[in-house]
Amino acid sequence: MMEPQEEKPIIYTMENKPIVTCAGDQALFTSLYTPLAQQLPREPMEWRRPYGRAPRMIHLEANFVQFKEELLPKEGNKALLTFPFLHIYWTDCCDTEVYKASVRDNMMRWQGNLRLHGSADWVIVVVETSDAKKKNKTNILPRSSLVDKIRNDFCNKQNDRCVVLSDPLKNSSRSQESWSAFLLKLRTLLLMSFTQNLGRFEEDMRTLREKRNQPGWSFCDYFMVQEELAFVFEMLQQFEDALLQYDELDALFTQYVLNFGAGDGANWLGSFCSPVKSWTGLLLRRPIDMEKRDGIQRGQASLLELRSYLFCRQCTLLIFLQRPWEVTQRALELLHNCVQELCLLEVSMLEGALDCWVFLSCLEVLHRIEGCCDQAQLEANVSHTVGLWAYATDKLKSLGYMCGLVSEKGPLSLELNRTVDLLAGLGDEKAETVHSLQSPYKKLKEALSSVEAFERHYLELSHAAVEMYTAIGRMRSARLVGKSLAEFYMRKGDPEQAESFLQNALRSYVSEGWSLPVTHTRKQMAECQKLLGKTENYLQTSALLAGDANLTNEERIHFCQEILTFANQSTDSKAQKVALSMASFTQLKQLQFRPATATVHSGTALQVELCLRSLMPVAVPLEQLTASVHLNLEQGETNGKTRGLQRRPYPGTVLFPLGNSSAMPSSAGPSLELEEIQDRSSSDPRTLNSTGMVCKNTHLVMRRHDSTLSLDTPNLVSPVPVVMDDGAKMLMSGDVTLLPGNNSIVFSVPSQELGTYTLRQLCATVGQVQFVLPHISPLVQYEVYSQEPQLTVDPLTDQLLAGLPQRAKVRLQTGHYTVKKGDALQLTNIDSMPILTSSSCPATILNSTAERVDESVLFIKSSDKVTSISLPPTPPYHTLEFQLEVLCVIPSDPVRPENQRLTNGEIHHRPRSYSHPDNHMTAINQRMSVDCPWSIYSTPISLTFYIPFKAKHSLLSAGNRKYIQVCLQNVSDVNFHLMDQRLTEKHHESSLELQSLNTKAQQTLYSVRAEIMPAAGQQNCHSGSLCGLEMSITRLAEPDDDDEEDGGTEEKGQTETEEVCSTKLMYEVADSSSSWVVYGRSSGLVSMPADANANHRVQVELMPLFAGHLPFPDIKVFKYLPPGANSASQPETDGCVENDILSLMDRPLDDQGDTASFSSQGSVHSVGSGEQQSRVLHMPRLEPFSPGQVFNHSQGCQVLVLPSTDDHVLEINAT
Repeated sequence: MMEPQEEKPIIYTMENKPIVTCAGDQALFTSLYTPLAQQLPREPMEWRRPYGRAPRMIHLEANFVQFKEELLPKEGNKALLTFPFLHIYWTDCCDTEVYKASVRDNMMRWQGNLRLHGSADWVIVVVETSDAKKKNKTNILPRSSLVDKIRNDFCNKQNDRCVVLSDPLKNSSRSQESWSAFLLKLRTLLLMSFTQNLGRFEEDMRTLREKRNQPGWSFCDYFMVQEELAFVFEMLQQFEDALLQYDELDALFTQYVLNFGAGDGANWLGSFCSPVKSWTGLLLRRPIDMEKRDGIQRGQASLLELRSYLFCRQCTLLIFLQRPWEVTQRALELLHNCVQELCLLEVSMLEGALDCWVFLSCLEVLHRIEGCCDQAQLEANVSHTVGLWAYATDKLKSLGYMCGLVSEKGPLSLELNRTVDLLAGLGDEKAETVHSLQSPYKKLKEALSSVEAFERHYLELSHAAVEMYTAIGRMRSARLVGKSLAEFYMRKGDPEQAESFLQNALRSYVSEGWSLPVTHTRKQMAECQKLLGKTENYLQTSALLAGDANLTNEERIHFCQEILTFANQSTDSKAQKVALSMASFTQLKQLQFRPATATVHSGTALQVELCLRSLMPVAVPLEQLTASVHLNLEQGETNGKTRGLQRRPYPGTVLFPLGNSSAMPSSAGPSLELEEIQDRSSSDPRTLNSTGMVCKNTHLVMRRHDSTLSLDTPNLVSPVPVVMDDGAKMLMSGDVTLLPGNNSIVFSVPSQELGTYTLRQLCATVGQVQFVLPHISPLVQYEVYSQEPQLTVDPLTDQLLAGLPQRAKVRLQTGHYTVKKGDALQLTNIDSMPILTSSSCPATILNSTAERVDESVLFIKSSDKVTSISLPPTPPYHTLEFQLEVLCVIPSDPVRPENQRLTNGEIHHRPRSYSHPDNHMTAINQRMSVDCPWSIYSTPISLTFYIPFKAKHSLLSAGNRKYIQVCLQNVSDVNFHLMDQRLTEKHHESSLELQSLNTKAQQTLYSVRAEIMPAAGQQNCHSGSLCGLEMSITRLAEPDDDDEEDGGTEEKGQTETEEVCSTKLMYEVADSSSSWVVYGRSSGLVSMPADANANHRVQVELMPLFAGHLPFPDIKVFKYLPPGANSASQPETDGCVENDILSLMDRPLDDQGDTASFSSQGSVHSVGSGEQQSRVLHMPRLEPFSPGQVFNHSQGCQVLVLPSTDDHVLEINAT
């Protein structure tokens, strides 16, 4: 047995390994230690963990130490790093006597100690060597017998706890196989111990975490427990699981801090609310900062110490996982979160101490990343580190302002004392960075030591941050750092250096539409320009700020007074005026012409009203307001009678888009697309946990835009030189005072010269300052024209019909001509279109806006060839309207007449005829000429007439007779009544006699309409269901004398004083297609009054037999002729069927001849007996109407019949 050695304490380092104790023959173990330690981690093992966690492949290592009872875990000890996971007893005993004398007793004591401390993870290793057999051949038992005895004595049912290792030091196949089996067994037992013990530890840790809401629970104690688990995972090289433990601790602590800020604080948080006395920053050069860990373990760590230690451990694991760029991301989040947590916990710190801690932490992280990455990787991943550079720059700047290192005079005594206190809180430099020349500690101490050192370090960090942001395309952030540099230079009294940075920042903010940053930067720009003596730039910036709604009213008035003060400084009128952009001073909202048209004739009194919105906070008196007008002579020619209709329309009112004067260009980008998001409880959807807004097009809104701006916008960094157009016509308005808000200014514009006028510029003069709008957009133009008189003749209806008197409107637009008294229109008379107007007619005079101004009477004189119309006096650019009645004679002779000449010598041709495309009416063009007093040329006038009829004839022969049939068709939309139609011969022949065969009576006497209606409550008819047929019979004309001669049109009543004239008709409803069944009476008599448009309605019930589109049943109407004169008149039936003839009526009418009578068919007596003949019953007769006398509107109509629903029930009995 080996002598006991001095106990060495276990150090918490990354090199810790699971502890395995070794008892028994220590010399034997020492001889096998080297191969055992080398071969154990070579083969990986699959580690299957509970709760569905993914299996991992791990390489097992072990720290083999001599067994001591002190190493066994005591009750309540939860330290996993000092926990022995496996106990091994080594022996090479092969002698029975030796085994019984000493080895067995040692094994029993060893196993008793393990059992006493609850350790069940053990194994007995029996080493078999050939040398031991040779020494003690007499007392040697077979190896199997000794192993069996050991198993019987100690292993009981756990025979696998006893392992045999044969000749481990020999290089033989048997030895190798024995080693492989032993190592596999050792890895398996060690892995089983890990799984069991870690499982118990995690259960205990989980139980402890669940008690976190109980009084007396301490986060620091729980921190040490879960960190033990992280140490074990790290010891097993499971860095991802180890990092997860620290992330859980980080999240748990953060949640408690947030709850504290919401009013739900834990008692143990009080230790972290103590004042911070040390701000040494992060220390990432140690794997484990034992000093801070001891503070956490004792519950005496501050918030910054806890956060520093926790991040240090996370950083170490992330470096092992080869994720250095995640370290920078987490570091930036940590620094910002710590600032907020200190505020939430209300931790008191020396002013500037937190800035020192953040600055040191940023540089420490950057140095740690530089130590594990090469230069190429650093340059390729600038986007991950630039945030730390910018944050460190910002904190160093804050420290410089606080310690008086940025002012021109240097730090004061109070600021020097503050610097001493801040440096004292840093303490002594750590041993790891003492020999580093660029350590964060040395940089901060040097930067706070003098003004020059601070400036050097600050500029170095700032320029590095700007270069990095520019390299990765984050121009907004680069402009922000540049703006911070500008503020630094302004504090140092160097505005020239600051101007370029401010210009770049302002250009970026303006182009992207950041309103508040633009306002703030412009204020800085104005201060810089004032110090540099750039008067024009300063005035332009002051004008922008005076109209900026983001500033207070006092600030706006200050900048406005700056402009007015400069404008009133010099009284020399010849002094050079300063031209500024008007868009920052006032905005043009609307321009309106008076009268409300932008196209006027020459000489019109035209005015322009401007609506200006002043952006200034006070009233500003203007010396004058001028507008430049340019005349384009190329478009100023005199418009003729066709040019006036094609004149380009110019709007009478022009609206100008308004923008925000603070810096919002129209191309700033797309508008925000916001959407509401809601977080509802999973248990109760009606409970709303939180709500918010999310931008759906962030990628478009936040996209960087081009920094180049239009020269017309007021958002330029520096003003653009503007000048008024030379040689342009100027509109002036003096002594104008612009009040805040909307103002109205009226100009009188020139309208004498012909052409198109364009308003190009607008200029407001205030003393020595001119506010110029260089381009008026959208384009504002008005046209001055001179129009020739125009004479037009238009019909009052859509179509002029030939052969009828028609009215036409004569419209005279005087243009530039003045109609004087005695002026007249001379119209050429033509035979085919005479003028029917009497000696006078009324006329109306309208002005250019179509308003009636006067009425007069025209006098008309007609001669053989000319019609003269005297005109009343009419001013220029007015309209004279009157009406003429003309008649176009329908040509009756196709022979072409001789050509006639108009008064101007033009040959009058025969009117051309053609067909109208819509109604096929033949059109006739009539042309006439008009001599006007303003022209030496005649004005041709053309009117188109349409012949409303089409006529055709045919010659028919019947024996020796000839029949001429004439068909006259009305093709117009006008109703005509044909009367006294006659056919005459053009060349009279004595042997030719024409006799009219036309009847006086109207051909169509009655009309019949029928409608089939479904049963009540139904939308369509169904087969097998009753439907209703409603029949309407209408008399179209009163009966004439011929009808009375038939004896069926007049009925006299019983008394002489009462006469009722009516006509009896008989109807019949029959179906020849076998599609309908008529229910009830299918025929009957109706009594039609003799009045025109008399109507009678009859209803019949039908049943359709089939489904589909069925044709209407046949409806027949007959004349009902009563019996002879001797028979008594029948009583009035009023549309009912006569009872005494129903039997005769029931016979089908198709079986009867057209002239058959009921009396002939009903006579059954012999004609030889006079007595019997005297008894013959005089029966009524039916006579059909002639073709065309009854018009059936429903002939050929169909009705939709749907199939009936099958409601039959089929009963089935199953047995």
